[in-house]
Amino acid sequence: MDLSNLKPAKGSTKSEKRIGRGQGSGHGGTSTRGHKGAKSRSGYSKKFGFEGGQMPLQRRVPKFGFKNINRKEYKAINIEVLQALAEKRNANVIDPELLVEAGLVSKNDLVKILGNGNLSMKVEVKAHAFSKAAVEAIEAAQGTVVKL
Repeated sequence: MDLSNLKPAKGSTKSEKRIGRGQGSGHGGTSTRGHKGAKSRSGYSKKFGFEGGQMPLQRRVPKFGFKNINRKEYKAINIEVLQALAEKRNANVIDPELLVEAGLVSKNDLVKILGNGNLSMKVEVKAHAFSKAAVEAIEAAQGTVVKL
């Protein structure tokens, strides 16, 4: 066996259907498109959501609400998570970079610290936003709060 006599396995390849090349090909005339109508024409494309002239779903369903373009989306982190992270990493400063390193947030996320749990270590916490309960808990443990 050599490269000159290699060929694909029997039945694994099919010849291309040559459309619109005369009646002898078996695919002349209407070129497999059927007779008349929009779908038989060149350049046909169905509108997205078109349901054959019936009122489409996206127009039948009522619309309500709006998207606030000024909304700030924060990733919430509780104090109990900070406590566990500070113990595990033996960290005095907890900032978004450390949270990214720990896999708790993505690098572009805004971080908000929430007050669920309790903090026993003295830590400096840097974040984009804090709840009142979180600030009280951090300051009760002689820690500091730095808003970025």
